[in-house]
Amino acid sequence: MKHLLIVFHSKTGNTEALAEAVVRGATSADVTGVEIRVLRAADAGPADLLWADALLLGTPENFGYLSGALKDFLDRTFYEVEGKLSPLPYALFVSAGNDGSGAVRAMERIANGYPFIAVQQPLIAKGIPSATDLQACESLGLTMALGAEMGIF
Repeated sequence: MKHLLIVFHSKTGNTEALAEAVVRGATSADVTGVEIRVLRAADAGPADLLWADALLLGTPENFGYLSGALKDFLDRTFYEVEGKLSPLPYALFVSAGNDGSGAVRAMERIANGYPFIAVQQPLIAKGIPSATDLQACESLGLTMALGAEMGIF
């Protein structure tokens, strides 16, 4: 059984809606060999990262950056998993009020230190998530779960 960890932060509900769509995809009937763990950033810790075979991170764009809560999760776990974590495949979804590029750049820099390996392009939903955004998130969740299940990542 493979493990997919989904960690997100949401204040307005937009990122939570994206996370719910990601979970729908990851728990599709097509996925049979993956256990999913969904946690708010404040509730996730080092043990969760060490448990994971793949990772999905969700954040609102705050001041052109990651949310403080997601950054806090990354800060709280870095040294605790350093040297214990194999390169972890990950993807990012962003609820953006602007263009989301600052959050993506910040995550790319942080990922280099962990090590997290990007296996999908970041998904950026601008404004209130549309049906297209939610479908894209559902596809992202399904892709990450199937990729982990098949050992592609």
